[in-house]
Amino acid sequence: MYVDYVEVGRRIAKRRRELGYKQWFVTEKANLSDKYLSNIERGKSVMSIDVLMRLCQALEITPDYLLTGALENKTANDFENIISEKIHSLNQAKLKLTLSFIDWVSEQEL
Repeated sequence: MYVDYVEVGRRIAKRRRELGYKQWFVTEKANLSDKYLSNIERGKSVMSIDVLMRLCQALEITPDYLLTGALENKTANDFENIISEKIHSLNQAKLKLTLSFIDWVSEQEL
């Protein structure tokens, strides 16, 4: 299996921003150097399994998401947590739009 380390780095940076974490905070939680995390996020460094697992723990995410982008095998609670984190950053207008979208989705037959 081919691993696109640039894409993995983008997912790490994206998740970090979703949580509102600065790089220095993640490096402290994962016990990494600032430069190393920066290189990982830019796809310049390949991380070990140990580092991958420390980043997953620090970013509260699974390795499958970081490596493949897959959100499969998530429980309803996992999705609720992800949605809740994203909703925290929305302003009132976007929250109203989100509620309208959720109402529309709940009316759809799948």
